[in-house]
Amino acid sequence: MLQNYVFHIEDELRSNAYPGRGIILGRTPDNKKDVVAYFIMGRSENSRNRVFVETEDGIRTEAFDPSKMTDPSLIIYHPVRVFGGKTIVTNGDQTDTIRDYLAEGKSYFEALRTRQFEPDAPNYTSRISALVNEDGSYALSILKNFTSDRTANKRFFYEYDKPVAGLGHFIHTYMCDGDPLPPFRGEPKCIRIEYPIHEFAELLWNTLNEQNKVSLFVRYIDLETGKTETVIKNKHQK
Repeated sequence: MLQNYVFHIEDELRSNAYPGRGIILGRTPDNKKDVVAYFIMGRSENSRNRVFVETEDGIRTEAFDPSKMTDPSLIIYHPVRVFGGKTIVTNGDQTDTIRDYLAEGKSYFEALRTRQFEPDAPNYTSRISALVNEDGSYALSILKNFTSDRTANKRFFYEYDKPVAGLGHFIHTYMCDGDPLPPFRGEPKCIRIEYPIHEFAELLWNTLNEQNKVSLFVRYIDLETGKTETVIKNKHQK
């Protein structure tokens, strides 16, 4: 029965031209490393005009060609930050909200209860967020609108206390392409994680829609030592 509920990430990506932004968390097959992945896509020139750049505590988005940047408000942010041994991953400036709350001794959940979906009418893009703890447990969340009332907010939280070797969970902002874009529905999908970091990064990058993909971040975190290995791919090369 398990086979019916575990998906191959390449099939999920190939069958969806525009999942938008996506987060994957999981565990390597040898149960020794946590897996973190985040990708961004774009339909407009403004969204596509971005690259991932490494920072001291993670990554940030940056305009590839600053002269073409028209509105940075929802597309320039820190998707990944590490604070106190915890890895924060999000599709917006709620990364900073979570980090600030953790610095105050508060929780990831408290931070996200102060936020809602993005104000980009008519899509009202969902805010997706994730937290990886030092012990390898992790949480995912999505803040999204009601399709019947696109100004009303819904919050969903998913906690995974004991990740399973060779498996992970995938959540993304949009169900598919559309106008307006329909928000993600259901629980994060359970997916197989079967490869070392470079092979996994290549698999993700090569199965994201060629026209819409923008950037990809993949990190493996050694559970015993905390040592990280990172791969970043950008469609635009500086």
